[in-house]
Amino acid sequence: MTSLKCFVALTIASLCVASTVSAQSVCLPAPRLLTTMPMGGQAGTEVEVVITGEAIEDIDDLLFSHPAITATPKLADDGKPEPNKFIVNIKSDCPLGIHEARVMSRLGISSSRAFTVGTLPEVMHDQPSTTVASAMPLNVNSICNATLPVRAVNHYSFKATKGQRLIVDCAARGIDSKMNPVLIIADAEGKDLVVERRGGALDFTVPDDGTYVIKVHELTFQGGAECFYRLAVQEAAADASVSRMPSTRSVSSFSWPPANLLQDASSPEAEPNNTHAQAQKISLPCDVTGSFFPAADVDTFEFTAKQGDIWWVEVASERLGRPTDPSIIVQQVTGAGADEKLTDLVELTDILSPMKRSSNGYAYDGPPYNAGSSDILGKVEIKEDGVYRLQLSDLFGGTRNDPRNEYRLIIRPAAPDFALVAWALHMELRNGDRAALSKPIALRGGSTMALEVVAVRRDGFDGEIELALEDLPDGVTASGLKIPAGQSRGIMLLTAKEDAPRGLRIARFFGRAKMGDTEAIRPCQMASMAWPVRDASSEIPAPRLLADVPVSVGASELAAISIAATESKVWEVAAGETLKIPLKHVRREDFSGDIMGLRTFGAGFDQTPNFEVSLKADQSEAVLDLAKLKTPPGEYLIAFYGSAVAKYRYNPEAVTAAEFAHKRAQQEAAEAAQEVEKSVPAAAERKQAAEAALVAAAKRLQEATAQAQPKDIVDIIISEPIAIRVKPAETK
Repeated sequence: MTSLKCFVALTIASLCVASTVSAQSVCLPAPRLLTTMPMGGQAGTEVEVVITGEAIEDIDDLLFSHPAITATPKLADDGKPEPNKFIVNIKSDCPLGIHEARVMSRLGISSSRAFTVGTLPEVMHDQPSTTVASAMPLNVNSICNATLPVRAVNHYSFKATKGQRLIVDCAARGIDSKMNPVLIIADAEGKDLVVERRGGALDFTVPDDGTYVIKVHELTFQGGAECFYRLAVQEAAADASVSRMPSTRSVSSFSWPPANLLQDASSPEAEPNNTHAQAQKISLPCDVTGSFFPAADVDTFEFTAKQGDIWWVEVASERLGRPTDPSIIVQQVTGAGADEKLTDLVELTDILSPMKRSSNGYAYDGPPYNAGSSDILGKVEIKEDGVYRLQLSDLFGGTRNDPRNEYRLIIRPAAPDFALVAWALHMELRNGDRAALSKPIALRGGSTMALEVVAVRRDGFDGEIELALEDLPDGVTASGLKIPAGQSRGIMLLTAKEDAPRGLRIARFFGRAKMGDTEAIRPCQMASMAWPVRDASSEIPAPRLLADVPVSVGASELAAISIAATESKVWEVAAGETLKIPLKHVRREDFSGDIMGLRTFGAGFDQTPNFEVSLKADQSEAVLDLAKLKTPPGEYLIAFYGSAVAKYRYNPEAVTAAEFAHKRAQQEAAEAAQEVEKSVPAAAERKQAAEAALVAAAKRLQEATAQAQPKDIVDIIISEPIAIRVKPAETK
């Protein structure tokens, strides 16, 4: 989701017509996978996985982002699939790390959940262990998948020998959990020995032979199904460097690495290099790897440069998944010894977000995604021949003493380029609406969905960027509204025909631009909320990058309304004239309110004044005044967008199916009762079973009927893309 302003004067007025505005839901239901248990498995094994979710009925498949992980439904003794249970096969050659798990449901592909593949044997926490006495035994060099009870502490016991070095790590936030883990290692009686409260791992050298206890709890003692974790207990050599458990990637990391960057840096930093007298001499260009270690570390590098040189400096650390905030100061050095003088040349800090993001969790002032980073991407212009020193430090590193806080420092001549990230358009509905929803590309027939695309530009590149999305399901088309020269935001529109068949494809999403005489093609990564946050005032949204771009059509529902130009053609107009585009409305639901305000997507036309269309009429007209817009001649692609409150019914087909099942259950119960009257053998047992089935069928009918009651839901409405050709003005 991302930035949709729904015009305080227009749309809110129409929304307020409904008497239940304060209770309206935001966005039509989307399939979302919420939990998998376990959250991963060992390569080369099979594991039973149980899932939960919302709007995921009629599941076809449990799918993974890598073909080496496959799933089949778990069958009960009667040969029928057990609801929401799968047998997952992880091939021995499956890449280690995090993959995406999703389900294909009635409404299409669901949001994803992280699924980790590792090398250690895995177990499930399947019994209470909230006391030291009930601690679950764990083997060293194993992983336990668990869920944390509310206001409770899980306990585990393990045996170890004196001098062993053990790493105890807990994956939680990095695998989509809502849990902030606290880890404690205690003695056999439960007396605490070492504690980690900041989400780190415990590096524990065993003091004596014996049994030890691991305690795991949430920082604020929250719990429940959403507080899941993977606990690893692993032996390590005394001098070995130990990696943390795999983690999902933050949205900010999309801009790393630069294209064509070598995997390993060409040179390491050389300690000691903290002071000016110890400055490490380097020659430019350079590619250096180092770490902010020990605490308060400042790495100093010295180089010579000539007047007029322009160097671009990039540092990656936060984008490598480290909790750091790099900062650089470059100074010119004149004189020597006691006469040495340092003159500040430039200070480099954060990579700013390419567009304003949401503040304080409010959706109405920007998308709840941050494409910026606390890393560095900036320019150094040399004013005079001479010697210069660059000091690199971590603004968060004053007390952090972790050698894993690594960085990569690159100083290069200009290499113009760009990186792209996208997310589903966010609804900015009204003051105080703080929804930040995970929103998979699960299209309804007749709908158009918008993805907001954001670019980080490198080394002075300011050209336009064309957007493309390929390998789509049948009946789905994609139209990229380019990122104009010098700007950072574009739009990708996906449209499903009304009769588009059910389908799923992994799409290829990319941007292309001219770099001099060369065309550069760069991938566009997708980001999504890990959870559907309906009120960011009570829960901080957790966006992350996805491994792939699945596009689906559910084919069980149609869009509440479709808006398109009356003719599928290129609309032509001369520069400075007025273009009138007749629009047709295909309405499939009733709406609360009579009008909808529309704005315009697309460079050259995005300053078109907001205009109203009727939600009761079958047609309307868009008027584009090119004299006021000052749109130059060229080819353009636009779309109109707004929001409306539909009287939405959830899965009415389920009511029909439940009614049929209920009637059949009534008939079977009546037949069983007749058999009892006729004293047919075993009739009493059949009657009891039939009556139980009737009760269950009546309950299902009641639930389906309640779900299908019309409900006011406000959603984004986007027209089909419209192509426009602006011709040069006629000369008189």
